Amino acid sequence: QVQLVESGGGSVQAGGSLRLSCEASGSIDSIIYMGWYRQAPGKQRELVARISKVGNANYGDFVKGRFTVFRDNATNMLYLQLNSVRPDAPAVYYCAMVNGGSLYWGQGTQVTVPS
Repeated sequence: QVQLVESGGGSVQAGGSLRLSCEASGSIDSIIYMGWYRQAPGKQRELVARISKVGNANYGDFVKGRFTVFRDNATNMLYLQLNSVRPDAPAVYYCAMVNGGSLYWGQGTQVTVPS
């Protein structure tokens, strides 16, 4: 079993920055990839960024170079650096992991952008 716990969400001004963290624990022995997805109210969950076991990253089309996903394998941490946050960023951001053929999700962390 794998547990994913996100943190770092909160309120960020448009144009500002925020860093999300995900701590993975449990039977982590066959990671295929880890990543971040987000879901805004009334919308489908979408890929934000993911990174493979060997460090290859890919991003959702809307990211356009503003976000960076990175991992610390020594501590089983996954991060998402959000820069130049746009007003369409508000959503619940979920950490995900494919490990040993199974997909795991965290409980999510909320990001809001005050108007």
